[in-house]
Amino acid sequence: MIKEKINYQRAFGLTKIVSLSVFILNFSLFVYPDELSFKFKSPSFSGVGTSAHYLTIDNQEYTRREALEAEIKALEEAALRDAENTTLARFIRNFESRIFAQLSRQLVDQLFGENPATEGSFTLFDNIISWTSDGTNITLNIFNTLDGSTTQITIPIGDFGFGS
Repeated sequence: MIKEKINYQRAFGLTKIVSLSVFILNFSLFVYPDELSFKFKSPSFSGVGTSAHYLTIDNQEYTRREALEAEIKALEEAALRDAENTTLARFIRNFESRIFAQLSRQLVDQLFGENPATEGSFTLFDNIISWTSDGTNITLNIFNTLDGSTTQITIPIGDFGFGS
């Protein structure tokens, strides 16, 4: 009985091998070999369209860099505007404007008033402003003490006015 069982197992094993071989043989008749082809999708690896790909990347980097610079500049300008529009800054601008208006009124009175001065000078920040009058012309000299430059303005007294 043991021999019969061993023979049966061998026969069954042999049948398995034969049926598997027949199956593989039949299946292989319908299998056709083909060339394996693989292509990268990224142009960096495939080389197809590489220059356009690199230009696109460069353009994206440039656009992003420009956008960041524009944003930084806008934020700096906004901070500067906010600093210039404080109550204290407006007060100082208004105060300076009134001081300059007063100075110019005093200068005009000394040059063209009822009793005009023939000469005079004053210092305004880093500038020495002096004038002389010969009765027909007023010569105004502005000397910048920082760079040593001089500006001279000649004003005719008799021809000064609006025509009708």
